[in-house]
Amino acid sequence: MKNLPNCLTFLRILIVPILISSFFLEGVLSNWIAASLFVIASATDFFDGYLARTLGLESNLGKVLDPIADKLLVATAIVMLAHSRADIIITISGIVILFREIFVSGWREYLAGINVRLPVSNLAKWKTAIQMTALTVLILGNKGAGFEYTDSIGKILLVLAAILTIITGYSYLKSTAKHLGDSSK
Repeated sequence: MKNLPNCLTFLRILIVPILISSFFLEGVLSNWIAASLFVIASATDFFDGYLARTLGLESNLGKVLDPIADKLLVATAIVMLAHSRADIIITISGIVILFREIFVSGWREYLAGINVRLPVSNLAKWKTAIQMTALTVLILGNKGAGFEYTDSIGKILLVLAAILTIITGYSYLKSTAKHLGDSSK
């Protein structure tokens, strides 16, 4: 039980190659399999953190692996979609999201080095939920859902996630910019 959150994080990492393989199979079933895998992986993101906090099972390994697993899952989905769809909205929104993820990860690492914590904001949690929903909808696609507006809905949600990505990234930077240049606390 004490390793359950870390097991969920490892599961998220292990799902990534299976997600990639299923996404590029032919047929509607592949859309459903890939979307289902993405939902399962996204759910592990919520549950590993929730269980670690509520059951007091936080670990240094989890603190390192969880953000890596998150970025790996999101980056994989964005790159798959950008590659397969060649859609400017998906590509630009994806670049914005990936830039922010890399920037905030680096910023968190810098702040941790000077003993400053950067907690996740409620708006960032909403951003993540919308982002995961958008990516799930886009992975399912018009073909998988059998609904001609599925891709449009996914793109709207992805643009909204990209906008929230900019807002939360700026908010994080603004709230901690005073620490830029600090070498120790």
